[in-house]
Amino acid sequence: MMCGAPSVVQPATAETQDIADQVRSQLEEKENKKFPVFKAVSFKSQVVAGTNYFIKVHVGDEDFIHLRVFKSLPHENKPLTLSNYQTNKAKHDELSYF
Repeated sequence: MMCGAPSVVQPATAETQDIADQVRSQLEEKENKKFPVFKAVSFKSQVVAGTNYFIKVHVGDEDFIHLRVFKSLPHENKPLTLSNYQTNKAKHDELSYF
């Protein structure tokens, strides 16, 4: 993968779920609600000055949310940041960059 170029959509991994879990509280605070389910389904990544993760998360029933999470470079020693998110997504909605 070239720096700045996005990856293809891939099935979520244990690492992807861990990343989603680490920003779950940030999302729940912004949305002012608790999600009964929070399962990463798929993701894309983009290497920048760190890594952007675009993650599709199943949050219950037929509802999905798309997350953009920024992981800084290791030497910066910063926590994961929920950069952006999109609600009201469906299972078939393409995971895009936002």
